[in-house]
Amino acid sequence: MSGQTVHTIRRALALLARSASYLLIWAGLVLLAAAGVIRHYWGPISVGQMRMNLMSVQTDGGGGSIVWVAVVVIGVLPVVLTLALAVGLHLWRRRSPAPRLSRRARVTARSASALAVAAVVLGGSATFASAVGLKQYVKAAKSSSDIGEYYADPAVTDASGRRNVVVIYLESGEQTLADDQLFEKNAFAPLEDVTTSEQGWSSVSDFQQYQGGGWTMAGLASTQCGIPLKGAGAGVGENDIGGGMGEYLGGVTCLGDVLQDHGYKNVFLGGANSSFAAKDVFLRTHGYTEDKGLQDWRAAGEPAENFRGDWGLSDERLMAHAKDEVDRLQAEAQRTGQPFNLSMLTLDTHEPVHVYDSCSVDTQNQVTSVFACSMAQVAGFVQHMKDRGYLQDTSVVIMGDHLKHMSAGDAFHEQLDDNPDRSIFNRIWIPGETSGTTLRAGSNQLDMYPTLLEAAGLPPHDGRAGLGVSVRREDIPEGAAQSLDPADYSELLASLSPRFYARAWNQPEPTG
Repeated sequence: MSGQTVHTIRRALALLARSASYLLIWAGLVLLAAAGVIRHYWGPISVGQMRMNLMSVQTDGGGGSIVWVAVVVIGVLPVVLTLALAVGLHLWRRRSPAPRLSRRARVTARSASALAVAAVVLGGSATFASAVGLKQYVKAAKSSSDIGEYYADPAVTDASGRRNVVVIYLESGEQTLADDQLFEKNAFAPLEDVTTSEQGWSSVSDFQQYQGGGWTMAGLASTQCGIPLKGAGAGVGENDIGGGMGEYLGGVTCLGDVLQDHGYKNVFLGGANSSFAAKDVFLRTHGYTEDKGLQDWRAAGEPAENFRGDWGLSDERLMAHAKDEVDRLQAEAQRTGQPFNLSMLTLDTHEPVHVYDSCSVDTQNQVTSVFACSMAQVAGFVQHMKDRGYLQDTSVVIMGDHLKHMSAGDAFHEQLDDNPDRSIFNRIWIPGETSGTTLRAGSNQLDMYPTLLEAAGLPPHDGRAGLGVSVRREDIPEGAAQSLDPADYSELLASLSPRFYARAWNQPEPTG
């Protein structure tokens, strides 16, 4: 082999090595940037939340500017920085030819370069892994626990007491914000005033977000299907979120399915884009025949000032539409005898909050005032139902969809970061029940599924549905997941349970 050939090969290998180095630097920067965006907007999350929620963020009614921030910070910035580094080093080499170094010096220089590249890659990987809880995900993947061993199909024991039901999800509705010793005022005061125990309302003390939850679709799925929201594995389920899915947890029987089977009309109202995170597919899969969101409110002629650019319609206008909707559904139910389920989700309290003209900010931190204004709108809807006499034949369940996010860009870190008493706001009204009904303290979102069935007058066998046990039952039935040791219960909720979730997503079960 000639010297020229050897020289050419060496140059080619050097170029390949240099290109690989820049590719690794780019990858490390992408991971660092992604971790930074996640921490800023959502705080620590899970792999499941990343794949099933963050990947579906959209510009119109599904996150807004977050999309463009992600494109610039994660997509563009790492490319620009990598190219700048490559061009800068190339120009430096051309203008300042390096003196001929000894073999040892060349090895040292190359080792230093390799270490620098490794530092960027490993730093980016470690930061990203921490941001999405990769360690916990790997641990869950190794678990032999299987949710299917404790899952209970909802078996309604008596349908003679069917009643209408209204379910209101409060965006980031954390009970802790009612503590006026921690915050400038009790943000839930307006809603508490119309849902007191003296009036017959009850609540779950220390109502918990299920382990592994923490985003809206996880809140909906857990409370209406009784299971943690997880995908079925690589290539199925979660990879299609927001991208033309046909079904969403189609192998699981959820609240809307049971209600539909018993003659209910299921309606959902929300201010955001219905397609965000495939919420519309979830609802359609599980018995909801009407789902009204951002596009519907625009079509109805809502003026631009009633929308926030990142998410959608204001809670003031959503509750106005909800009053019209419950009036219509009540009239239909009176005429036809068909009961209804009206579910809805508020929006104003999703940070960064938007202050509408109708909200008077009377606190130093405007987030507190916006929470209070949102609760006042929900309270107005509850009062409307009371004034019209609807509470005589309609159950109402109000609950937060998850705890308030603690991302780097959110408020209340001082009050909530190390607070051991965080819980989700909730109120339950069931016609005819005496005031002060005792509910099981410390229940979590999975327990709300059978509770909602009981609220609708369709009690499931043993008070069980999914992994949940009704909060109205003090004793845990034998064989329920909650009867496990706390550590085993936590492992069960965290487990990937691949066979169960393959069935839940109507996918082939894994082999082996």
